[in-house]
Amino acid sequence: MSRLTGEFVLRSGRTATEYFDKYQFESDPVLLDRLAEQMAVLIPEGTEVLAGLEMGGIAVVTALGRHAGLPCAFVRKQAKAYGTARLAEGAEVAGRRVLIVEDVVTSGGQVVLSTKDLRKLGAHVDHALCVLDRQEGGAESLAAEGIKLRALLTRADLEAAA
Repeated sequence: MSRLTGEFVLRSGRTATEYFDKYQFESDPVLLDRLAEQMAVLIPEGTEVLAGLEMGGIAVVTALGRHAGLPCAFVRKQAKAYGTARLAEGAEVAGRRVLIVEDVVTSGGQVVLSTKDLRKLGAHVDHALCVLDRQEGGAESLAAEGIKLRALLTRADLEAAA
């Protein structure tokens, strides 16, 4: 249902012949709840705040927070110039062990950028958790920044199930 074939341009700029349409599971409350329940066991011990990345990570982190009983922060790609003008809305991240939550990781680019921003705010970030690791270099990019990636599913898992 979420796995599509064709020609797709990814956020990284790469072209792929398959695409994991995250909105198919993020918009289905029953499926999203089941994914979050399974992801909760992957949360590293000592995590104090779950930080969902705009936009896909927001739905995932909200469902995950319900299962984990942990507060959530919603991380923008850039702070807005009005209102609170905060990069991370919701739970305070300064001085806390924060887990980055993302839907799909390909190159890991947005996770790296957001981690740098959160660290500037005083967050302690050394792990990220995603629904799907496309296994296209994201885990390696994150490791180079001191971030260990945990994934509920990998591309290999999907190929084995096909």
